[in-house]
Amino acid sequence: MKLSEHFDLKELTASGTARRLGFTEQFEPGPEEVENLQRVAENILEPIRAKFGAFTPTSAYRCARLNEAVKGAPNSHHVMGFAVDIDLGIRNKELHDWVMNNLEYTQLINEYPDAEGNPDWVHVSYNPQNLKKKNLTIK
Repeated sequence: MKLSEHFDLKELTASGTARRLGFTEQFEPGPEEVENLQRVAENILEPIRAKFGAFTPTSAYRCARLNEAVKGAPNSHHVMGFAVDIDLGIRNKELHDWVMNNLEYTQLINEYPDAEGNPDWVHVSYNPQNLKKKNLTIK
């Protein structure tokens, strides 16, 4: 199922951990979560793709059991389909700063930055009812 021009539901629900643990619900989110993922694809992923080129998100939707298995926050935006993690390698700081200055979002997290400030990955969440542009760094 296409969520936007370049992103589909299959890649935003992909999880080797869920597959290995038999969490089949991971691959069949409810209609509300699918709608939220579509908004993330259109408002976060597509603009990032237009700026940085093709990429595959490392994590997006997580069913509750998967979120618990990977030790995600109990109230994680991933469980609601509002969040995506992206890893562009050495361009992660550039990605983080570009999102901060160019997109509307709910939360932007610089995840485990190195000494130069380049994060291991960038977390972005998008809830159209709460675009507060909250910025965090996890060290």
